[in-house]
Parts: sequence; structure tokens; C-alpha cells
Amino acid sequence: MRILVLGGAGFVGRHTVAAMLSRGHDVVIGTRDPQRAERRVPTEARGCQRCAVRFEQLLAPAAWRSLIADIDVVINCVGILRPRGAETYEKVHHLAPAALAQACSTLGVRRLLHISALGLDRVMSSGFVNSKRRGETAVLARFSDCVVVRPSLLDGVDGFGARWLRRVARSPVHVVPNSAIGRIAPLHVEALAGALVGLCELPLGAARREVELGGTKSMTIRAYLAALRVDELGLAASRATVVEIPHWLARIGSHVCDLLHVTPFSFGHLELMRHDNVPRNNSLPRLLTPDDRRAVQSLDPPSASSQPLVAAH
Repeated sequence: MRILVLGGAGFVGRHTVAAMLSRGHDVVIGTRDPQRAERRVPTEARGCQRCAVRFEQLLAPAAWRSLIADIDVVINCVGILRPRGAETYEKVHHLAPAALAQACSTLGVRRLLHISALGLDRVMSSGFVNSKRRGETAVLARFSDCVVVRPSLLDGVDGFGARWLRRVARSPVHVVPNSAIGRIAPLHVEALAGALVGLCELPLGAARREVELGGTKSMTIRAYLAALRVDELGLAASRATVVEIPHWLARIGSHVCDLLHVTPFSFGHLELMRHDNVPRNNSLPRLLTPDDRRAVQSLDPPSASSQPLVAAH
């Protein structure tokens, strides 16, 4: 199949591109800067066609027509942590995906995979969270062959957030909001990429419209940092001191981070950490091949490496 990966040079996108190529698919990489993408995509993807895609400019179905005219499957991996000029939450997370879904329906694209996140099923004060939820609703309403994919926290050493969490885990002091009581089910990004391959290759009508994915074990962010410190950084002999700060102080800190565009910690993430972000029905096992499952088990995030994959139910 000919597959367009939007955000193909980003964290999720480049792993998705590699997974699609390994299965023999023809991949087109959509990215803001096709020339810069040359340095960011996997080596095996250097020969892939690349096209310029700026979501803030693609707000009408007609704007997508030339990009998806000869595409079988579109995978939308695009998301922004914070607004940047014309790139607003509303345009990038809601209006552009809605226009894309409408264009896919009109032009006969086989399937659209829209990568979202767990924990968006409640109204929050975060513009990030609310725009992502509106985007989900819009794409599902406009294209019958759209699948919204909701992973839990993604792990992978080449991810911005994952590198930051490892730096925090290495510190002798872990500062954690006292409101961060929600559980996560850390999922390696390569497991997500394998699941996306599985979704692409399902027959028409066989894919669920909403798919939730997570790793083998659930834990709070506090427990995850402790697991990273022990299992990945080899610091079992020196336990970190955990300092819980009140929610109001964490909220101020998150707004400062958003204002200064520093660290992956944001107000949206603070809101998400207050509630569970684990799959109610984990679709991961049924979407992976036996080889994928073995590979994923070797890459499982900390404290999950010896656990079997959670069975779908």
C-alpha cells in the first residue's frame, strides 16, 4: 500500500515510517520541512518521497486534495505541545484533521489513522486536551473508515519527553505534584508503530473505530520515575527522595513552562496526570504479529519487561 505518514519526521512518525517500510509498504513522509527531515528520518527512509505539510494552512478539504490523491492509507501523527504563532491548538488538533477526514472520505482513501491519546474523555481546563478531544470527534464524524488510536504514555530513548523523564529519574530528588495520582500504562513507541502496521493491514470494515493501546503494567508517574531509576539507569542502590508539591504550585510551574517553551511538562500534562490514562480494552496484542510481540517484550518500559502482554478483552 501507499501510505502517507503525516509528521513522519517526528518521534512517533519516524518509528511508524520504519515499521511500514519493514513490511514492504510505499511510504510518503509529510513534514513541515522536507529538507530538514533528511537528517531526522531513519536511514532506510532517506529515499522516501517527502512533501511539505503545514497543518495551519490545511483547514479546508480542498487543500488536502493534491497530498492524498494517490494515497491508500493516511496516518496522522501530528500534534503540538504548545502553540507556535499560526500553529494553534484549534488549527492543528481540530480543524486541519477535520478537513483531512472529509477529504479522505471524498477521494476514496482506504483508511485514516488518527493518533490521539488516552485521557481525553472529560472536559478539562487545558486547551491542549480539549482541542485533541474536538479533533477526535470531528474525524470520526467525517470519515467512516477513520480509526482514532489512543496510546498511553509513550517510551523510547529518542523521544523528547522520554529523555526528559530519564533526566528527572537520574536526579536524587523527584518533585511530583500531589495531584498526579492517575495511572499510566507506558508503551514503547515501536509497539505503537507495530500496532499501526496491523491497523493498516486489516481488511476494510475489520478495524474498530476507536483503539486504545498500553503497555503491560499500570503505574503512577511517581512509580514510573522510580522504575526508570532502577531498571534503566541502574541506580537501585540509591533511592530518590520524593517531594510532593501542592497542585496549585505545580499548576503555576506548568504555566511557566508553557510560557517559556521549556521542558515537556505542560499544563495539559498536569491535567492528564490527575486521572487514569490506561486502556480499558487493550488492543495491542491482537494487532501485533508473533515476531512483533517478541520484539516488543524485549523493549518493554521499566518494571514491565518481565510481564506478559495484557490480553485483549
